[in-house]
Amino acid sequence: MTETTQGPRERPLSPHLQVWRPHATMVGSILHRITGSALYVGALILAGWAMSLAAGPDAYQTFMELLGSPLGKLVMFGLTLSVFYHLAKGVQHLFWDVGAGFKLATANMGAVACYAFAVAATLAVWAIAAMTGAL
Repeated sequence: MTETTQGPRERPLSPHLQVWRPHATMVGSILHRITGSALYVGALILAGWAMSLAAGPDAYQTFMELLGSPLGKLVMFGLTLSVFYHLAKGVQHLFWDVGAGFKLATANMGAVACYAFAVAATLAVWAIAAMTGAL
């Protein structure tokens, strides 16, 4: 057995955003990860709401004023969008789990459907909230 003078071969690089041209399913995958992370922030906000509720009327009023501020409403709008997108993408993943929807055209259509559902559902919820005076 002869020993080579070369060192170990370099590992191949994984494809990344600088190599791949963005397409619907790639953006969908990235958004699914981002919205999943955003839902952790939403869970912290929900925990803060519960703690303010337990802390008494003054703390609850302060927390609700924070959520009712323009920044608070923007965060809540983003969380609403995240919930609906993550839900839609989760349904698409259920189809993939049973082996359906892997053809490129179907996968792209599913990604676009997830975008459309998330935007439409978010706008519907916020429109209903505005009409009922919840905003």
